[in-house]
Amino acid sequence: MLHLYPTDDGSFTLFHEGLNEIYHSRRGALQESRHVFINAGLLYLLSQKEQINILEVGFGTGLNALLTVDFLLENPEKSVSYTGLETLEVPQELWEALSYPTQAGKPELASHFAQMHQCAWHEPIALTENFTFCKVLQSVAEFDSPACFDVVYFDAFAPKRQPEMWQPEIFAHLFAMMHEGGVLVTYCAKGQVRRDLQSVGFSVERLEGPAGKQEMLRARKGGEVEGWKGGKVKRRKG
Repeated sequence: MLHLYPTDDGSFTLFHEGLNEIYHSRRGALQESRHVFINAGLLYLLSQKEQINILEVGFGTGLNALLTVDFLLENPEKSVSYTGLETLEVPQELWEALSYPTQAGKPELASHFAQMHQCAWHEPIALTENFTFCKVLQSVAEFDSPACFDVVYFDAFAPKRQPEMWQPEIFAHLFAMMHEGGVLVTYCAKGQVRRDLQSVGFSVERLEGPAGKQEMLRARKGGEVEGWKGGKVKRRKG
């Protein structure tokens, strides 16, 4: 079902045969993750706070988590508690073949990358002194947490491949689990996605996209839910 797929920046991603879709941009897995999730999400919030909670929707290959660890090792004054949601475990032979630590020019991160993939599901581990990690084998629709998140890496497959992941109900569920001022970042900039994020209460800005894409989205939580007409959305105070 999964196999390696080369991208333009020299890094690999995975191709999902069942969805006929790749995990990252064809223009480059590394450059896309750095641009969308690290620069527009992690660095944006850590410029304002010392400690944040991150929720990743689509842990997948572990690339976003690895780049987050890389930043924190170079910035020990910052700290992150990281939760990665996933429904399909990547086999060891594939995540090893991706060789992301080497591709990123940081072979010393190989042990951290292996730990993320080999650790037990649902059990938090202190991967470094300033990075606590937990991966959860559960869909975002089923997931709930007493923790409030500051950043959501929304890295689901594209809407045309996984439309159920991009529904207003999903965005409302995430909104309810976020702190005030928290942000959701995604590579997708489709107009319908932007409107659906706004409909559940997010303020949405379009940013310059990674290579090969004009735009990406960053949605900020602020104030009460406006425009959401659905039901049974739990509202937390952040």
